[in-house]
Amino acid sequence: MDRSITSLEMVEERQNPSEFLPKHIRFVEIRADEDEDRISKLPDCLLVEILSRLPATKCAVITGALSKRWKHIWTSVPNLIFSHHGDPSGNFISFVDKILIQRGQLKLKSLIVYSTYDDRFESQVHNWIRYALNCNVEEINMFFWHTKRQIMFLLDQCFFTNSYFTDLNLTFCQINPAGAIRWEKLLSLHVSNVNLDEDLIENILSGSPVLETLVLNECFGFRRLNITSKSVKKLVFDGCFANADVIEINAPNILSLEIVDYLYLRKILLINVSSLVEADLDYALRGEYEMNPKEAEEEMLKRFITNLVHVKEVKIGVLCFKSDSDSLELSDRTNSDSDETRDSEMLLLDDGPTGEELQERVDAITSSSFDDDEADA
Repeated sequence: MDRSITSLEMVEERQNPSEFLPKHIRFVEIRADEDEDRISKLPDCLLVEILSRLPATKCAVITGALSKRWKHIWTSVPNLIFSHHGDPSGNFISFVDKILIQRGQLKLKSLIVYSTYDDRFESQVHNWIRYALNCNVEEINMFFWHTKRQIMFLLDQCFFTNSYFTDLNLTFCQINPAGAIRWEKLLSLHVSNVNLDEDLIENILSGSPVLETLVLNECFGFRRLNITSKSVKKLVFDGCFANADVIEINAPNILSLEIVDYLYLRKILLINVSSLVEADLDYALRGEYEMNPKEAEEEMLKRFITNLVHVKEVKIGVLCFKSDSDSLELSDRTNSDSDETRDSEMLLLDDGPTGEELQERVDAITSSSFDDDEADA
């Protein structure tokens, strides 16, 4: 017996495939048998697409219990997502091992692993990465935290010669190539809490000829960022625990520069950013040794403005005008603010006013900040 069923057909019109909400939804009248399983009758490619939107591989594997039709669908999902918090677990390690065996050597687009580990499971973790490399993985996002020792995860040498990588996000990983790095297709590199010296940075850049975006998050080990690659157009300097008082940035070809979060150093010098079109400054100089008086912070900001006079759009965030104690309180509030609120709390310098005009604006804002502090005192 037939009955009318109203269903939703989601029509997605978006540029970013990682967005889950559709822009438009239209209602379509569909007739189906009462006992018909319409989802299972979808072609495999659509079922795989549905499973690929799930937040973890474990969720996709569970669908194999629905019916015989679903039993092996999850093995064709091109992305693997594993996450484990807390102490290292043998059950978690065994689960990942079993998934990789059952999946076989099918093409893999992305591997995401967030996990703690210790010496007992280090060899298995290395096997996961080798598996991904053998499946010609394109995107890797790895966060490994050793629970017993303050050490970084040592990457295999085969990791540094790969012609399939397009996007790498590495946290607490030791990058130690024995020779030249070869990442011919790499477009985006995001490294967090990684030891980088100038020679290693040069090795990365020379071995990544099409790299467009470089994000350094709380990295250390260098005194100068010499980004002379013509392909790199965006540089993000997100926090810093450098073992140097001064960091120099020489990046004559980048179009976008972000210097954000807390910087444990005395100052940053912009040596050459002559091609820059947009800059986002939202940082706070702080540290347990408190090396910087407030006047030095103001001087650094003024020097930035002078060096960015040619830039079309400069955003200066509120962290630049706050003391260390104020920054701690502010970070809790801005983390929950909407984008609109955060935008309204920035000084926006657009369409290249003169150097004197920029200086006057910064002087006015910093003077106002100092007056407020004196009034509070």
